[in-house]
Amino acid sequence: MENKKVLLGMSGGVDSSVSALLLQQKGYEVIGTTLEMFSGSSCADKNTSEDARNMCDSLQIPHYIYDCKEEFKNKVIEDFIHCYANCKTPNPCIECNRYMKFGVMWEKAKELGCNYIATGHYAKTEYSEKYGRWVLKKSNSGKKDQSYVLWNIPKDIIEHILFPLAEFEEKEQIREIARENNLKVANKPDSEDICFIPDRNYKKFLENNSDIRPKQGNIVNSKGEVLGKHIGLYNYTIGQRKGLGISHTTPLFVLGFNSAKNEVIVGEENELYKKEIVVTDINLLLMDEILEPIEVEVKTRYSAKAAKAQIMQNGNEIKVIFEESQRAITPGQSAVFYIGDIVLGGGKIKC
Repeated sequence: MENKKVLLGMSGGVDSSVSALLLQQKGYEVIGTTLEMFSGSSCADKNTSEDARNMCDSLQIPHYIYDCKEEFKNKVIEDFIHCYANCKTPNPCIECNRYMKFGVMWEKAKELGCNYIATGHYAKTEYSEKYGRWVLKKSNSGKKDQSYVLWNIPKDIIEHILFPLAEFEEKEQIREIARENNLKVANKPDSEDICFIPDRNYKKFLENNSDIRPKQGNIVNSKGEVLGKHIGLYNYTIGQRKGLGISHTTPLFVLGFNSAKNEVIVGEENELYKKEIVVTDINLLLMDEILEPIEVEVKTRYSAKAAKAQIMQNGNEIKVIFEESQRAITPGQSAVFYIGDIVLGGGKIKC
């Protein structure tokens, strides 16, 4: 008999709550869990745990709370700080998914005798006859699809992952299910902040939690000519136009950084475009290795439109050659590769 026991990540929000309901309706034995990851955050504070516990009580399912603050600090927060200290722009949700929601939670699931873990992500898993393996795919939800932030999960657990919201196209459908079933969270607003920076002031967070401090330096153009002064490299991001504090005959944008010289490099918009990038820290879900060039679509930001490109692997790096040049590609962000709606894999943008 199939083991239909599933550990579901519960945030106390409408997505995870409706996920629990849908899993129950499909005959799964659902256990809820909340990973407490950062004190005082919108994602892991006492109110979140309490909301999740209350929802589990109303659905008559058990609920476990695990204190994962130390793991979260070591794997997610330290990476966040390290990236900014090295002039990169991180996506902490991707690290959290890899190490916490599909790392720690899977280990807890096995301890509880569960054959599956589930979350309220908008993504899809299924067995592909073509590739002879379980694959991660885009959900049906279009703009809300979250497959981009899941490229770094371990491929050997894909067959043990359930995404109950995979087939829904609109968030309003989820809220309607919640209302029909009298779930108190039906109208609870979504949280879109970085969970450990609920006030969105990441600069203050960095200064309060690391040795990163404002250090004035030069703003230069691509020729090295000094145009002004900056107030610390971590205060700027590639593609930024406002807040540079310099006047010029044409609009200027941040192109990159010279950390050795403590310089912010700026230029005109046409200089923001790149046709080739290198990706490192790769995780391939569809194959073990790329042996020859592959035509794919690539997303370089969560909100970016996928762009056609050719990728080829060289050891631990992948070279990406776009069909058309892409704007404001940012080191530290993820490049995620798709074949149709299947996630081939991804990596961190190096340059």
